[in-house]
Amino acid sequence: MQSHLSNNRIEELLGKVCSSADFNRQQDTTIVVHDIPFLRERIRSVARAFPENSMHTIAIKANSLSGILGELKDQGFGLEAASWGELKIAEQSGYPPDKIVFDSPVKTYDELEYAMKKGIHINADSLMELERIAKLKEKIKSHSNIGLRINPQVGVGNISITSVAGNYSKFGVPMQERRQAIIQAYEKYPWLNGIHLHTGSQGCEPEMLVDGVRHVYKLAQEIQQKTSHQIVYFDIGGGLPVSYHRETEAYSMQYYADLLRESCPELFDGRYQLITEFGRYIHANAGFVASRVEYVKHDNGINTAMIHVGANMFIREAYHPQQWKHEFSLADPQGRIKTGETENPWIIAGPLCFAGDMIARNVSLPPAKEGDYIIVHDSGGYVLAMWSEYNSRQKPRAFGVKENGKVLMLS
Repeated sequence: MQSHLSNNRIEELLGKVCSSADFNRQQDTTIVVHDIPFLRERIRSVARAFPENSMHTIAIKANSLSGILGELKDQGFGLEAASWGELKIAEQSGYPPDKIVFDSPVKTYDELEYAMKKGIHINADSLMELERIAKLKEKIKSHSNIGLRINPQVGVGNISITSVAGNYSKFGVPMQERRQAIIQAYEKYPWLNGIHLHTGSQGCEPEMLVDGVRHVYKLAQEIQQKTSHQIVYFDIGGGLPVSYHRETEAYSMQYYADLLRESCPELFDGRYQLITEFGRYIHANAGFVASRVEYVKHDNGINTAMIHVGANMFIREAYHPQQWKHEFSLADPQGRIKTGETENPWIIAGPLCFAGDMIARNVSLPPAKEGDYIIVHDSGGYVLAMWSEYNSRQKPRAFGVKENGKVLMLS
């Protein structure tokens, strides 16, 4: 399976969007383009890797475009909501309650009551949240499945801000310090029928993710042995890293599932219903951003391409350039990829009014001209979804291209 969109495919997709009736060359100074067939294959790869009865949900925070959420629903997947707003997006997109997992770490009483009345799956983030759920259960009937998020405390990956399983984490209940309290909670609440973890995202290698699952699996076994409590749902979270560079090895979903099966075979024998919450793996490599070059500067031996998007969409790339890097290409106004490179490298600078608004430095590119497009590869997830309103820039429109070449408006 492809790990990246090829330059030929990007050229084909961009050309179709630029020639479509919905594209406005003057107003669409930046666009996001999604390859729908690529996205569908990513979805299928998740379904193939895990047991047939698994509940696969996709993290809304990675990509909340209504058109994309519709594609996921058509493939039988559910959604993971990390906020009240995302929960409402899931409902408005037509997802039934039994296809929604509610994971916010700061759920209010009202939000919990609403989700419980609807029968939405809830993962409590703390023992205090379990107490709130218990009080609500005294006054309302609910068919919601309830899980408890555990911090497996297996360490921090290469990117600290996306790692959530260190000795301290703002998420979940720490397994080492609160092990007995966790076991007692399952003993106390017979309706607590799920267990949940998420070790981290980009920067956490598959082996580290498996280590987190293994620790929580052993805890689940201990809970059931000591309390005779039945845990039905085992939510392994998401987090499988993707490659942002063609020379970097890309992990397949099957590789990750095989590691899990080898380490925790009982997770695949039917005694639990697995829940997954992948986001970056589904979306990131399935899309790209194209932003028009408005001006080209050549000062002090430095080439600068001034484009229409920067830290307002590529937040991590601007603020943490050593950790978040993309590949870049240059296309002409018709969407054809240019080749070659200039003597001096390029800075790709955005339109915002602060000096740090640069999404890349020292990039090799062909000679750029006004009207060309900078292509930011692998930008289908955690890019547009992280849009900032700083300087009140207009949010870019998103397009999708289907198997038959039809161009869809996704936003």
